[in-house]
Amino acid sequence: MSTDKLAASDTSPTAPKPRAKALRTLLDTSGLIAIFFVLFIALALFVPDFLTGRNIVGLLLSVTLIGTIATTMMMVLALGEVDLSVASIVAFTGVVAAVVTSTSGSVFIGVLVGVGAGGAVGAFNGFVVSKFGINSLIATLAAMEFVRGLAYITSGGDAVMVTVPGFFDLGSASFLGLTLPVWTMIACFVVFGIVLNMTAFGRNTLATGGNAEAASLAGVNVRRLKITVFALQGIVAGIAGVLLASRMGLGDPNTSMGLELAVISACVLGGVSLSGGVASITGVLVGVLIMGCVQNAMGLLNVPTFYQYLVRGAILLLAVMFDRWKQTRRAKG
Repeated sequence: MSTDKLAASDTSPTAPKPRAKALRTLLDTSGLIAIFFVLFIALALFVPDFLTGRNIVGLLLSVTLIGTIATTMMMVLALGEVDLSVASIVAFTGVVAAVVTSTSGSVFIGVLVGVGAGGAVGAFNGFVVSKFGINSLIATLAAMEFVRGLAYITSGGDAVMVTVPGFFDLGSASFLGLTLPVWTMIACFVVFGIVLNMTAFGRNTLATGGNAEAASLAGVNVRRLKITVFALQGIVAGIAGVLLASRMGLGDPNTSMGLELAVISACVLGGVSLSGGVASITGVLVGVLIMGCVQNAMGLLNVPTFYQYLVRGAILLLAVMFDRWKQTRRAKG
């Protein structure tokens, strides 16, 4: 048996067989899709203007930040880790891109340096977690603080205006009625869906999340894998941060507060296990859309902001409880 096949298999004696595990994941995803359709129909019937073309396009644009980052958060969670620094990376890379673009006069250089800064932070997170064995929750919580601090230092504590007009085209350029941020989110779902389901890298990620020791014995370089996955998380968060800065027309160190919880909520709601080893790109997409629809409906109904916090918190709690229930069911099965 090849190394990739060994790495992709779960050698735990209590683990379900691959075919049963795949069937269970499919059933979970199908149920989630059904819930989404029921929710969508209910909102279309009872929320004024929800089904208008303008609102649907706005809905897609509103979930681009969460959706784009969720594609790589899915990989991190599937690895059995978590990344709480993504919101700070978004703010930091947006500020870096704004500063470099305005200083150099080149949009390309600004974008490259901004995205590169995100990748560097992600790779550093992966190195700390894999090299020193520090719990990723603690490591990325620390990174969340110092990267946000770097954003403030880089910007001088205030928003950085962009003086190069071409920078704004990143957030406003459109094709077939959809803007570049929406196409970027779609591309991320396609790319990471293929990576997760059709490559040895994706299989090794799931295998490591399910049983890191068994994956290592099968020949998987777990340390390198973790650094790569966290680096990808940083790069994608960097892309999202640059696009957000373009849409706002400035780099703001205060932006995206609490984004990491929304991203994790969407992933867990989409069936990604917090304990690792289980992930579905379709489930994550549906999780993102469910959260986006609920948020959009609350906006159309003029629900006060403080009540929206309650609803988002309830969604996160229900998602975690559902994940716990599925873990218990898998253990018994």
